[in-house]
Amino acid sequence: NEDMKLDMRLDDRLAVTAADIVNSRDEKGLADLIYNFGQERASRRIARSIVFARDRKKIDTTSELVNIICRALKCSPNARRSRIHPATKTFQALRIAVNSELENLETLLSSAPEMLAKGGKIAVISFHSLEDRIVKNDFRQKKTSGIYEIATKKPVIASFNEIRQNPRARSAKLRIYEKI
Repeated sequence: NEDMKLDMRLDDRLAVTAADIVNSRDEKGLADLIYNFGQERASRRIARSIVFARDRKKIDTTSELVNIICRALKCSPNARRSRIHPATKTFQALRIAVNSELENLETLLSSAPEMLAKGGKIAVISFHSLEDRIVKNDFRQKKTSGIYEIATKKPVIASFNEIRQNPRARSAKLRIYEKI
């Protein structure tokens, strides 16, 4: 794991970076962001630790933030909580916020029916439960409204062999619906 600038923008034309968020949001705002987007139960402790650290020095790099999070969680930066690193959920929350990922997903899903011809299919891969819940609820609502028919009864998930070759696939869920 190499040390990098704390940016996390998927498009460098976006104005706000992860460093901007961790260095400017108040403690409650940080805690809520980490809890809501990262589903991190220790969000308040992590936010308090971030605010304490940035009062001494601006947080500029990924390793600085990892060390702050691990101090808050009383673990080693090399530790793993189950399959994921202790800082993963906080970084997920920051990435989602920086890139407006959930809002962009909702925008895509709301405009998809107009873009699809009858018989056209929409396939969405979600990588965490927040995304999957939005996709599942949108598709369910549009099925009830008579817009879509389900093409995959259950989400398609990666096989054991695929996950072994590509560990990032472990959380991926593919859902496909067809416009009727």
